[in-house]
Amino acid sequence: MAIEHKTFRVSGMHCASCTARVEEAVAALDGVSQVAVSLEPGLARVAFDIAHVTPARIAAAIGALGYTAEEKQLEGQAALDREQALRQAEIDRQRRWMLVAWPLAAVIMAGTFRDYWILPAVVPEWLGRPFTLFVMATPVVLGPGWQFFVQSARGLRRGVTDMNLLYATGIGAAYLIGVLNTFFPRAGFGGEKAIFYESAVLLTAFIILGKYLEALTRGRTSEAIRKLMRLQPTVARVVRDGEEREVPADEVAAGDIVCVRPGERIAVDGVVQDGYSAVDESMLTGESLPVEKQAGSTVMGGTLNKTGAFRFRATQVGSETALAQIIRLVEDAQASKAPIQKLADWVAGHFILGVHALALAVFAFWFLVGYRLFFDPASSFILSPGTLGEIGVFGFALLLSITVLVISCPCAVGMATPSAMMAGTGKGAEHGVLFKGADAIEAATRIDTVVLDKTGTLTRGEPSVTDVLPVPGIHEAELLRWAAIAEVASEHPLGEAIVRAARERAVTADRPESFEGIPGHGVEAVWEGRKILLGTRRLMSLRGIDTAAHEDRLRALESEGKTAMLVAVDGHLAGIVACADTLKPFAREAVAALKRLGLSTAILTGDNHRTADAIARQVGIDRVLAEVLPDQKVAEIERLQAEGRRVAMVGDGINDAPALARADLGVAIGSGTDVAKETGHVILIKE
Repeated sequence: MAIEHKTFRVSGMHCASCTARVEEAVAALDGVSQVAVSLEPGLARVAFDIAHVTPARIAAAIGALGYTAEEKQLEGQAALDREQALRQAEIDRQRRWMLVAWPLAAVIMAGTFRDYWILPAVVPEWLGRPFTLFVMATPVVLGPGWQFFVQSARGLRRGVTDMNLLYATGIGAAYLIGVLNTFFPRAGFGGEKAIFYESAVLLTAFIILGKYLEALTRGRTSEAIRKLMRLQPTVARVVRDGEEREVPADEVAAGDIVCVRPGERIAVDGVVQDGYSAVDESMLTGESLPVEKQAGSTVMGGTLNKTGAFRFRATQVGSETALAQIIRLVEDAQASKAPIQKLADWVAGHFILGVHALALAVFAFWFLVGYRLFFDPASSFILSPGTLGEIGVFGFALLLSITVLVISCPCAVGMATPSAMMAGTGKGAEHGVLFKGADAIEAATRIDTVVLDKTGTLTRGEPSVTDVLPVPGIHEAELLRWAAIAEVASEHPLGEAIVRAARERAVTADRPESFEGIPGHGVEAVWEGRKILLGTRRLMSLRGIDTAAHEDRLRALESEGKTAMLVAVDGHLAGIVACADTLKPFAREAVAALKRLGLSTAILTGDNHRTADAIARQVGIDRVLAEVLPDQKVAEIERLQAEGRRVAMVGDGINDAPALARADLGVAIGSGTDVAKETGHVILIKE
């Protein structure tokens, strides 16, 4: 059985009832083993046996419900920009409707309740007349509110009872009673004062406000994808027919020779053919230091070439590159549905039918037995038979059933949740914590495991000099000066760290008379006639310099995750300079605080085991998962979730984005990449 996984973009869905309907239709197809439909960003992820069902048949099943479905391909920037333009148009539309609904709602409220408080002194009598209120309410109900009637009718044609049906029946019922009592005041629908225009208009205004806020927040998931796609170069220089030509990056084919210059992003994945450079791969692998590349090394699309120029042969292009796979992982994680969400969707899917059934039950009860049981026909109650008018008990029962529909419109819930969220997010913002939604606040209360990225989260994300260890007879400042002179002309990050350390310690570093970088080994410089070497054991060995006496010290530094560099002057060893990606302030305190809360902690990083273990020891984390690629990070998060854990992922890089999206709670560092911040559920502004 060949199981395939496809993602379909579904348009036309409005609420959880729509997603439930699509899931039921697709799941009913023979050969479909799994389906998850997400309202935002409007995706259906389907696992199916290609021998029994085709993608076209799945799309047709969704289309039969009245929605539009198409198989989703890896989209370009232009497609996402078009989607953003459509979302902006929706925001503008709801804003215009708000400008219509809210001013009229305020005037109608004043007219309806003009007999109360100080309103008689400021509101003219004619403003409270039923016909005046009818004239003002009609543009609201048939203007901004008309969309709910149209969408509910479309839903009924598809066999879907969504929230638009509840909106339409609630608004329509309140408006209808107002019209009847305006033109047929003796009909008996609640008495002469029961006009209900204010209910219809306020329902419309509040729902429009909710639609506007929803339109503002929707699309943030695609913003994360958009930022990832900006990492992809638009052009590449390819060697064809012996000439170097610029071509669109998406036209690069496997086997093409691609040229890369310093400061450029690499277009696709491949293998270096010739040249030498250092490439910043931190956005994909989490490796804090640029990785040296030479013939035979692999390079990944979207990474940044730092120093030299080289040529590579393209091996993975288009949707097969590492960056494209990360984009796909982020999309899949954002479209996935937590188990609790399935329960919420089921409840929401049955809520509308339940409310209408309850309204019918209320009508039947009060029409058949309720009124006679609870009200004395001779009472002075405003709706007693003596004052019911022409409709009598029927009108009373109908009024109560319509009241059920009106109060069931989720305005209170819709406004209560944002209000609570505003209070919680406001307090969080005071402490440098930004919650991107109420679901993030709720998820945070259930977390029992915190997984932390290393580079940029626990550490600063750039190398710093940690140790300056001179041999006897040489001062520390003198050793640092030799090292800085050797590296002052270098563009390597380790060299920059040494020069920066010298500057911070007021150590002068003159420019050497000559400088040579030795790929993979170090540098050689001449200053005032003295030859300075800085680099690896191998470099010292090639120059006949014995380092055996310092081997224990070198191993000790390396066991701490540091990069140890030997310095020699005129053929004699002068000492060791070590660099490392150092801890951020309060990293230890933060991990200790998590442990005091009873939370389990772990490091999840693409960096090497030695460095990750060293950082874990320093901050007090017992569990280390190192050399983990982005897709493996997602798998690790899913494995923890399969154990029943509620997982929070803390990260700052592009390589963390899929794991941040997949975790129960994604926490992005404010100084990190835009992609991480867009994908995370929580952003830490302060470090």
